[in-house]
Amino acid sequence: MPKSPTQQSQSHPPRYWAPKYWPTWLAIGLLNLWAMLPWRWQCTIARVLGNLAYYCARRRRHIVEVNLKLCFPLWSATERSRRVKDVLYNNMLGLVETARVYRKGGAAGIPYHFELKGTEILDSALEQDRGVLLLGAHFSHLDLGGAIVASRYRPYAIYRPNNNPLFDRYIYNGRSGFMPGVIERNDMRAIVRTLKQKQIVWYPPDQDYGRSHSVFAPLFGVNAATITATSRLVKFNQSPVVVMSCVRDDERQCYTVEFYPAPHGFPSGDDVQDATLINQALEHSIGRAPTQYMWTHRRFKTQPDGRAKLYK
Repeated sequence: MPKSPTQQSQSHPPRYWAPKYWPTWLAIGLLNLWAMLPWRWQCTIARVLGNLAYYCARRRRHIVEVNLKLCFPLWSATERSRRVKDVLYNNMLGLVETARVYRKGGAAGIPYHFELKGTEILDSALEQDRGVLLLGAHFSHLDLGGAIVASRYRPYAIYRPNNNPLFDRYIYNGRSGFMPGVIERNDMRAIVRTLKQKQIVWYPPDQDYGRSHSVFAPLFGVNAATITATSRLVKFNQSPVVVMSCVRDDERQCYTVEFYPAPHGFPSGDDVQDATLINQALEHSIGRAPTQYMWTHRRFKTQPDGRAKLYK
């Protein structure tokens, strides 16, 4: 089994058969069994789990409710409640979508047909021979989207090591099955080195990492702590930026990955302006399928006054 950078640095690797890892083995086993069922059954189980989460995982449901109320204030309470259930369903479905592509090593595990749009934009960026920073967002099916991109290109993915070493290995090995490499998000040298090697690096700038190395920029009209690393990475190697979205269309039984050019004026040289442009691009991607985005994260927990009261 290949090891993640975190695992390679450990002088005493964990004993994965120790009793404390048994629940993780059980979870991985059940996830793989779920991924072996017919697709219709997988969706039904995801719907049941999503409903359970709605009524039982109250804290997580509350986070989703707050996020949707902040970002889509025109939705009625009834509409928002329905959308919250859809978000939780899509998050559950994302688990089995991920397990499918991990088991099959890529696009062979995708339940629907898929299409790539805007490939000429990514091809043109690659022709500049400076690597490409591919900006994505945390959709519920982000690994499946990566498998679709990998069906034609060779993207490297940025990831955050999981706190559970065994589950970290599961995720790392799964992504390594269809990508040439996976880079820890804090390893900026490795990211720059990969760009200098003229490779594609999938980079998600859509989570709240606190005040450090962040500025405040609007996302759906709400102040959001937005990392400035995107602009810095572009400056290091003058790598072109391409924006990516992934949407599941159940009526057409199709997944669509689409590439867009970098926001006009990016990079501007101003961190706040750059963060605003990036968030506007992400708004467009998320707006195509709002409930397929991971609203389960506290995206707006860091605020200019330093008090994370939005989720209380």
